[in-house]
Amino acid sequence: MGRVAGKVAIVTGAASGLGEASARLLVREGARVVLTDINETRGKEVADSLGENAVFMKHDVRDEGQWIAIINRILARFGRLDVLVNNAGVVVVADVEHTSLEDWRFVNEVGTDGTFFGCKHGIAAMRKSGGGSIINMSSLAGIGGYPLVFAYAASKGAIRAMSKSIAVHCAQNRYNIRCNSVHPGGIATPMVQGFIKGAATVTSGTEESAAKLFSKLGEPEDVAHMVVYLASDESKFVSGAEFVIDNTASITEGVVPY
Repeated sequence: MGRVAGKVAIVTGAASGLGEASARLLVREGARVVLTDINETRGKEVADSLGENAVFMKHDVRDEGQWIAIINRILARFGRLDVLVNNAGVVVVADVEHTSLEDWRFVNEVGTDGTFFGCKHGIAAMRKSGGGSIINMSSLAGIGGYPLVFAYAASKGAIRAMSKSIAVHCAQNRYNIRCNSVHPGGIATPMVQGFIKGAATVTSGTEESAAKLFSKLGEPEDVAHMVVYLASDESKFVSGAEFVIDNTASITEGVVPY
């Protein structure tokens, strides 16, 4: 308990999946957390279940103006921002030949643009607070070749690269702001379940066969524990790194047995 006590954090895409798990564990470890999402009903339910140290704010990460407004509200209410978890993302199941321009733009507006806006305006707020930690949710798809999620892989690869650039920028300017990327493999979230259904349709297979594209699925808390570590002062000398959470899937030929 108390690993992030006194810190103020924002977690995007916090109404479900990795965002919800990260918000819950941050609150449990003492942080005051602003949960944001476009799903207002579910987001409020999650925040209400976490008590007085959690608040929900409706937020479309594609809109830079909303980012500015959200961060201003956080500074006005709490006086500081210490932790930014850029988690919001969407996936469309399609390879490069079947990805429409509309889908490409949608995935990258949420994932790439949303992360850019968050980092840009989060840095300004953290500088006022004396420093902080930016945690950008990437994916194994940002490291390896995942043809069935072409636009998503492109976005996650961009997030991986921008995280390193931001880390160096902040270090060179002595901002006391760290930036790292997290790269989950298959985790049991609504997004992954949606991918499995979509992959089954695209490949004309079954959901059972599509699920075999993953090794054994991890739990959202497996990622949340990494988020708390990176948010805490335990990782004060860690920046510009990428953290893979995949039970060896990215370094194993074939799938990892159950």
